[in-house]
Amino acid sequence: MNRPRDRASALGLLPRMEARPLKNGGFAYRYHPVGGAPIPLGRDRAAALQQVLDLNGRASDQGTIGRLWRLYELGPDFKRLADATKVQYRDNWKQLAKVFENSLAVAIKPPHVVRYLRTERASAPIVANREVALLSNLFNLAVELGEVDRNPCKEVRRNPEESRDRLVEKKELDPFVAWALQQGPSAMVLTSMAQFSALAGNRRAEFLALHWPQVDDEVIRLQRAKQRSKKTKRELVGMSDALRVVLDRMRAMPAYSPMGPVFAAPRTGRAYTESGFKTMWGRLMDKALEEKVIETRFTFHDLRAHYTTYFKLQFGELPELHADRKTTEGVYERSREVRREAL
Repeated sequence: MNRPRDRASALGLLPRMEARPLKNGGFAYRYHPVGGAPIPLGRDRAAALQQVLDLNGRASDQGTIGRLWRLYELGPDFKRLADATKVQYRDNWKQLAKVFENSLAVAIKPPHVVRYLRTERASAPIVANREVALLSNLFNLAVELGEVDRNPCKEVRRNPEESRDRLVEKKELDPFVAWALQQGPSAMVLTSMAQFSALAGNRRAEFLALHWPQVDDEVIRLQRAKQRSKKTKRELVGMSDALRVVLDRMRAMPAYSPMGPVFAAPRTGRAYTESGFKTMWGRLMDKALEEKVIETRFTFHDLRAHYTTYFKLQFGELPELHADRKTTEGVYERSREVRREAL
């Protein structure tokens, strides 16, 4: 009588591999080459997989994390992401690849993920959390492909994070803007972006793609980023005197085109790329710190928080930035004082 086939034991094995159950538990692995006798591979699954790859001259990267990344990058889940998120994931992969690219997925256990979080990336614990989130996506794909039976990232605690509480106050922002506008054409465009974020509260991804046909005397029409459902939401930002000054400055730039991007790079007339913007903004921040224009650097997310905080102070309620207002309050409302009436 033939031994019943144990399908579960073959999960994640390479083609022509076999897992044979042992009486005392576990499995013995072997490989069936074409036209040859079976080759015993021992009881260690990861070592058996490595032997098969070696036998085939590693002509295939089957089962490796590097292959999973390439499949993920070409897949529908990645294509649905916002452009800024795609850039972030590719940056995250560059770090992950240094440790995991040639590793077999079945060989990675929770302790390996812990070591990456706490040791390999100890100098950047928050970024490491984002990188492991991407690694978890790759393992989810591996589970769907039948290459592993569980995701080790889900069994590991992430590094602790604290909500960012940097508030760029008006008394700090105004001198920075006045200084930065004197630092040349590129700095003028970057500073105008900063003012736009502080005055309108939009994400960088939303106004990097903003073009002049979306702007009129009354409103600015933008597409809200980070929308996952098919029901996308547009944002109509009302014009203010301060915002009009920023836009008039951009119309006066030599690179202005009535059909072009609002925040056009002075030399090319094209919209800034995400990487180009980050490089230029980093240089401007470094120079501002060096010349003691500011005491500590701030990000465009901090300017979005500036908008949220001052909006509430002026209008008595939070702006509609997210589908759930609790997200706006928890992430971007950074008031230093709470006002209430006495009885």
